[in-house]
Amino acid sequence: MQTNFSAAQLADPHVAESEKILRKCVHCGFCTATCPTYVTLGNELDSPRGRIYLIKDMLENGRPADKQIVTHIDRCLSCLACMTTCPSGVNYMHLVDHARVHIEETYKRPLPDRLTRAMLALVLPYPSRFRAALKLAKLGQPFAGLLEKLPALKPLGAMLKLAPASVPAASPMASPGIHAGQGTSKNGRVAILTGCAQSVLDPAINDTTIALLTRLGVEVVVPEGEGCCGALVHHMGREAAALASARRNVDAWTRAIDQGGLDAIVITASGCGTTIKDYGFMLRLDPAYADKAARVSALARDVTEYLASIDLPEPVRQPGTIVAYHSACSMQHGQKITRQPKELLAKAGFVVREPREGHLCCGSAGTYNILQSEISAQLRDRKVRNIEATGAEIVATGNIGCITQIASAAKLPVVHTIKLLDWAYGGPQPDGVPDSRAAVAAEDPAALPAYSAASLSTTP
Repeated sequence: MQTNFSAAQLADPHVAESEKILRKCVHCGFCTATCPTYVTLGNELDSPRGRIYLIKDMLENGRPADKQIVTHIDRCLSCLACMTTCPSGVNYMHLVDHARVHIEETYKRPLPDRLTRAMLALVLPYPSRFRAALKLAKLGQPFAGLLEKLPALKPLGAMLKLAPASVPAASPMASPGIHAGQGTSKNGRVAILTGCAQSVLDPAINDTTIALLTRLGVEVVVPEGEGCCGALVHHMGREAAALASARRNVDAWTRAIDQGGLDAIVITASGCGTTIKDYGFMLRLDPAYADKAARVSALARDVTEYLASIDLPEPVRQPGTIVAYHSACSMQHGQKITRQPKELLAKAGFVVREPREGHLCCGSAGTYNILQSEISAQLRDRKVRNIEATGAEIVATGNIGCITQIASAAKLPVVHTIKLLDWAYGGPQPDGVPDSRAAVAAEDPAALPAYSAASLSTTP
């Protein structure tokens, strides 16, 4: 794509980076076939190619964002399916992130929208505030349907509908400390991200991860001072808040590295993983943090990515349960992790099936199911139909947003992949998960049926 930026404009490193990205686009349109909003709405401006034209025009002319640009950029899920499809290597993620910052700095949203976004930014990244908000949500849930009929209050209605019936107690395992690996052989030392929303909605995900890793002989560190990865505010264009979160986490993990070394920083929410792996880029212009952030990004691993890198014993039980594996967009498109979760599940004795249109987003996308609830609901229903068509007994996925989104409409239980793996390797059976096969003692290998990645079953 030909660009026409002035030398003065290119002196801004953010503009210079976006210009390099824009020049890679060859207008081929391959991205339109895999873009959830284009597939759903059929509008070229709601495709990556259309948004690239809008962003180019806005940045080249150095003008503030207008209502049209904001409408179509806001509809982008940042699912990054376009980046998987693009043959030219266009880094759409960094381009749209820059556009969102420009929108935040130059466009004045209507008051209800500003208030909603400010509330999300002030609540979701902070577990204590989020937990209190969810408890208060019970009072407002009877009015959710009414609020959704009022355009200005529609996001509030969507929020109330997504709120769980009960809120788990905070886990003591999320407190800073060290969880020693069991056994005489030590298999590594890792830090774990406690995060924000997931630690409130389902603290058992991290608890289960710590239990499984320590059972495998891995020492798990919960560092002092880490928290929200910054993704939620990052995708709303609130760059200062996002970078503050990144710096805080980089400091926390750097201390852990200095105090004993780390083999990995294990992350159990793939949306967080995509952002943390990008810390090196986000903080590249900060001389005090550039090197440290790059080191942290290099250590970041999704929990399935980490488990696939270490030697695992034979599973204690092989449940035989048929599992529909939903690959979160941040997992398959953001981090390019596609093989490891399925192979781990298959090795653990689950029968893995992949839904049709697995590349399409479920519509969660951070705060998208609140701010763009109608499009989100269409994508969710499409995803649930494809999942249920697999004939699976349960859904496994690696992102809390996807779990919440799919569970709001699916008839099947939806659980984090780590809970199924923990079950196979000696942990408790997850709530709501059917046991299709009697437990088999690990000390009798001959009784275990053979499972491998080759046994993965894909629906036609």
